[in-house]
Amino acid sequence: MTDEVVEQAGGEGELLSRLRVIEQQPLDARAGAYVQIYDELRTRLEGSDQSAARG
Repeated sequence: MTDEVVEQAGGEGELLSRLRVIEQQPLDARAGAYVQIYDELRTRLEGSDQSAARG
């Protein structure tokens, strides 16, 4: 396994844990937390696209 795959696998477990915590929050608090996760994932994916284009 490459370091990137290992990092992604660990990140997946972290994401699931965060989602479980968010689901236990009141609805109005969930919205903000989901926006934060969305922004983090978008940034990671866009960075991945740039890395693939370079190399």
